[in-house]
Amino acid sequence: MSDETDPQSAIDAQGEQRRAELDDRIFEHNAGDEQEGIPFVGAGPGDPRLLTVAGKELLEEADLVVHAGSLVNSELLEEYCDHAETVSSIGKDLEELIPLMRDAHEDGDNVVRLHSGDPAIYGAALEQMDALEHEGVPTYFVPGVTSAFAASATLRTQLTLNEVSNHVAFTRPQGKTLTEEDDHIGEFVEMGDVTTCIYLGTHAVADTMDRLIDDGHDPEIPVAVVYHASWPDEDVIVGTIGTIGEKIEEAGYRASAMVIIGDAVTGAGYERSYLYDGWADRGPDDDADDDSSETADSEQTDPAETTQ
Repeated sequence: MSDETDPQSAIDAQGEQRRAELDDRIFEHNAGDEQEGIPFVGAGPGDPRLLTVAGKELLEEADLVVHAGSLVNSELLEEYCDHAETVSSIGKDLEELIPLMRDAHEDGDNVVRLHSGDPAIYGAALEQMDALEHEGVPTYFVPGVTSAFAASATLRTQLTLNEVSNHVAFTRPQGKTLTEEDDHIGEFVEMGDVTTCIYLGTHAVADTMDRLIDDGHDPEIPVAVVYHASWPDEDVIVGTIGTIGEKIEEAGYRASAMVIIGDAVTGAGYERSYLYDGWADRGPDDDADDDSSETADSEQTDPAETTQ
């Protein structure tokens, strides 16, 4: 790709190639491997201590770090990237970012693309990676801790709880990039046993809750909003579908918060799991006894029953 080439052409070409055959590297590397090329690293939710070991090592070796601006904690950049050139990607399009990273890589620099949270969740990472790959620059993912997990840690609860929440949905509300038909928040809430984690929707909390109430959902369903999860200025606002909108409006938050809907927010009402409920705690001797009992039982079975 020259500096004048449309990145969309490169993305389309990589998409066609991906449809034709799987990348061999899928079978050659796992997520923890050191690989050739530019790593797309998840910075985690905010606190520098929640950066992965792999991410820390790559940043410490980097010559150029292209990061997600204010979405990445400046303390993390100061702690791990003070030796490197740092460039914010905020306000830059693919036509500027791709040549920047490509040229630095081809000059022999260690380049790291640093995304907030985990780049696989609303990170718009693959389009950058495809454009670079089309230019012959290899890339790979390095996972990070996403904000939903930091929020659940702050709330001191699980996103899944036995007999309360069997499923987790990562989603976003309708808006500029999501049509009304593609907004499934109401469907997730209607299922009852889903913890719904809303990204990129702080500005739309009140409207989202109003739509849920208009659709007949219980206004008493718990909701938590964790602003800047794991950052020094983290704030937690807890309410219900019926009350959280007004609380967020009063707080004045318009971005950078995780919205979680569902009974798992409170961590109440769950049942003891099978994992630590007797059968999983048996030792090998117990298993052997069970096998013997089953064998003895089968030997005493009426032969006629085995044909059923």
